[in-house]
Amino acid sequence: MAERRQMIEPNHPKLSTARQCRLLGLPRSSYYRRPNPKPVEDLALMRVIDEVYLAQPVFGSRQMTRWLRRQGYTINRKRVRRLMRLMGLEAIYPKPNLSRARAGAQVYPYLLRHLAVTRPNQVWATDITYVPIAGGFCYLCAVIDWYSRAVLAWELSNTLDASFCVRAVQRALAQHGTPEIFNTDQGCQFTSAEFTQLLLACGVKLSMDGKGRCLDNVFVERLWRTVKHDEIYLRSYADLTEATNRLTVFFDFYNERRPHSAHDHDGQHFTPMEIYCRDLAQPLSA
Repeated sequence: MAERRQMIEPNHPKLSTARQCRLLGLPRSSYYRRPNPKPVEDLALMRVIDEVYLAQPVFGSRQMTRWLRRQGYTINRKRVRRLMRLMGLEAIYPKPNLSRARAGAQVYPYLLRHLAVTRPNQVWATDITYVPIAGGFCYLCAVIDWYSRAVLAWELSNTLDASFCVRAVQRALAQHGTPEIFNTDQGCQFTSAEFTQLLLACGVKLSMDGKGRCLDNVFVERLWRTVKHDEIYLRSYADLTEATNRLTVFFDFYNERRPHSAHDHDGQHFTPMEIYCRDLAQPLSA
């Protein structure tokens, strides 16, 4: 998105800004919006909360507040709740309204329970996570293939709406074909008509995690741990452009050169994309 924003020429002699945004697939709101810098103390707390949540995703705002106080932070639950909501973090234990779908949005059943995932493009999944950058933060959406663990597409955004998730899915579909099942949580981005209609129009079966089911989308959660510990936590991104450039390098390494622990077979070690491409070429009856 940052690259597309930089391609806009506000004083172009023939193309209006609105027309340029449409041609680039960039929402005008994303072009005009400039995120306000957040207080330094809030950003530092958000970084700590993100690291703690990654290790303890069962922590809600109450338990997170207790933990932070034990580490010496003077903070109340209201502030922790506000920051966690801003980051899109919620505890995964069962409770009412865990996943915030839009009122009236259709929620689809979870289709992966007891399902043997035996081939690429059988099941894809996606989720969103928080990424800190200097003076603020952004959100990362990734689409993965469950069988191979390959990251098929990803997108960064400074707004937590459905459009950047849709762009990630569109890119995955264009580059890798169509999955049989697509799994998400029940968040408003994934229950929106913009998101669901794109997949339904391709004949994809939609599957959504049950409320409080922390293991329903476990492979995406494992991806977040990997990308944060091996890349994001080791960097200090200056802006969205640097985050995009660094994550491009990382996901190429993750897909193409980093052996995945799930793919150690008979002393051989394979990367996600090696497994994806190898087994995609196999006939279904094999």
